[in-house]
Amino acid sequence: MKKGGLQGLTILFATVLWTGTVFGARTLDLAGAISEGLQANQGIQAQRETLLGAQYGIRSARGAFGPSIGTAYEYSRYDVKRSGGGLEHDTFGARVSVSQPLFTGFSLLSSYEKAKIQKDQAKARVAGAELNLILNIQQNFLTLLQARENLKSARDSLVRLKSLLKVAKAFYEVGLKPKLDVLQAQVGVATAEQELLAAELAEETQRVRLNTLLNLSVNEEVEYVGVLKYQPFTMNFEECFALAGKLRPDLQVAARSVDVAGMDAKLVAADLYPALSADFSYTRQGDGPFVNGAEYLSPSAWQAGVNVSWKVFEWGKTVNAHRQAQKNISRLEAEYRDLLSNVAYEVKTNLLKIREAEKRIAVARTGVESARESYRMAGARYKAQVGTYTDVLDAQAGQTQSEAALTKALAEYQSAVANLYASIGERNPGLTPK
Repeated sequence: MKKGGLQGLTILFATVLWTGTVFGARTLDLAGAISEGLQANQGIQAQRETLLGAQYGIRSARGAFGPSIGTAYEYSRYDVKRSGGGLEHDTFGARVSVSQPLFTGFSLLSSYEKAKIQKDQAKARVAGAELNLILNIQQNFLTLLQARENLKSARDSLVRLKSLLKVAKAFYEVGLKPKLDVLQAQVGVATAEQELLAAELAEETQRVRLNTLLNLSVNEEVEYVGVLKYQPFTMNFEECFALAGKLRPDLQVAARSVDVAGMDAKLVAADLYPALSADFSYTRQGDGPFVNGAEYLSPSAWQAGVNVSWKVFEWGKTVNAHRQAQKNISRLEAEYRDLLSNVAYEVKTNLLKIREAEKRIAVARTGVESARESYRMAGARYKAQVGTYTDVLDAQAGQTQSEAALTKALAEYQSAVANLYASIGERNPGLTPK
């Protein structure tokens, strides 16, 4: 090969590795599809914006601990009517005031702690949304692989039936088999062609669905690569449930909701305590806009002090509101325990589905081997003119059905594994075994 041609192939190969494209078609495996989806999904982006807003909420609550500074500028005109005449004058005033909260019945501290908890909730909701999208993409990706395997099986079935049709025609032409065999073979080919068209439509429809999940154009050419395979899952229920308690975003949200309710109860109880603040104000007055004093006004004055306010009695308003907040805490705690029970049920159910699918995979593999051997023997008997064409058709259909059963078992096994990872809250985009 010439040096220029070798360099061209090298550049093309490097481009394929770097971009994952060949002649405009991108290549995505399961993990790559999930990465693409997480970046493009607008629902998750909305949750991320909520998280950013919660961070500003923490800053706002923290700022309430510091002093507040206010200014005011006033203008007044006096016109007093008297019997001997009138008195008119203008008064201008400017004031700067500073107030530093010293004690607010723990309301500022509770608000700050509540803001931090709400940030944790927002973070957990982002994780939950991402986890749901990951599971959705995984399920649809596995469905695409299943459709692809069914398409391959339909093509192989059509090839086998066309081969049998040739044999039936050859035997009929030399008078060894009746015309009925040829007609049965033609019906079998026509049926297989219809099934192939249906399999092609199912595969293309699922590819379009996956494009939509990744926020891609339905017409964009994307090569989704992957195979259905069995990878043993070795974790037991206790291990899975322990992880779920640590990782499940909805459990984290529920637990933090209890904490938020606790902070709300403290905020309500803040009215049971006195409020204490240190205040300072500086005022200037005058008969002109520059507030430089006047004949009857002192140009400046200042005032400093400590203010205490306390709502001593409100006819049980605060006490009963606090009791209501305590009941809300109890309700959220009960809901958390109920959610924990449901999580245990989900984990156990998904584990049972995994074990059941494992058994079906073993049975289906044996079935495929038997069906292939049965078809081989039926075909050999027919060619040796000791078997019927109906036997061959039955054996061929049995092989197709057994292959579909194995494909379905493998897809449902990996789907159950994906569901289990989602039920324990663990992100495993590629469904790699632990």
